[in-house]
Amino acid sequence: MLGTLDEHRLSMITEALTCVGPDKLRRSDAQPVEWAVADAPVDYPTALQIMRYRAAAVARGEASELVWLVEHPPLYTAGTSAGAADLLDPTRFPVYEAGRGGEYTYHGPGQRVAYLMLDLKTRGRDVRCLVQGLEGWIVDTLAGFNIDGELREGRIGVWVKQPGRKGGESKIAAIGVRVSKWVTTHGIALNVAPDLSHFDGIVPCGISDHGVTSLEDLGHLVSMPEVDMALRAAFEQRFGPTVSSSEALVTAA
Repeated sequence: MLGTLDEHRLSMITEALTCVGPDKLRRSDAQPVEWAVADAPVDYPTALQIMRYRAAAVARGEASELVWLVEHPPLYTAGTSAGAADLLDPTRFPVYEAGRGGEYTYHGPGQRVAYLMLDLKTRGRDVRCLVQGLEGWIVDTLAGFNIDGELREGRIGVWVKQPGRKGGESKIAAIGVRVSKWVTTHGIALNVAPDLSHFDGIVPCGISDHGVTSLEDLGHLVSMPEVDMALRAAFEQRFGPTVSSSEALVTAA
């Protein structure tokens, strides 16, 4: 008999096959995606500049696709749907316009942000299925730590059940992407061990009746490199091969 986690993973796989087919999010030429990990916190304006520059080069066919893993200093970002009332403490941390869809989000130490510059012209040209693939990527990553990540109708992101918490469940990962000329920017944010009180300055993603959680909050004390390894393995299962980047995207001052 399948356990709860296996039943959920089976439903995710079935759903993914219905939406994208077994290979729709993979490149037909199997060219690997560059995989880069920042070795120090990256300020948000720098991250935006690098993303936009690389995405434009990908769109012109002058650069390969890239997944870039970073941590940021504490900050809030505002998506195009962000409402002023959801910024509860506008002086707590810097606030940046993100240029992506969605509402307010927190980024900071202990949260793994994965920025994706993927060419959807080679991956099915289907934004809805991309988002579903990103959700599945996070669910698969969490499963590697025996955490049952779940999806909710009308609430993009990944959730875990937490009886006794507000709404009985909490958000552990957020997703926000922008697509221009069929190339993506922005990506996902997975809460590994951030200071969860930092989320108190906003209504995260405009959802006030549920809270946020993290691997640490759930009792899973894992290092960022361990999370990165799980992210990479799960990404390759859905999106195809990766190759470690030799490029220093950010040069230390």
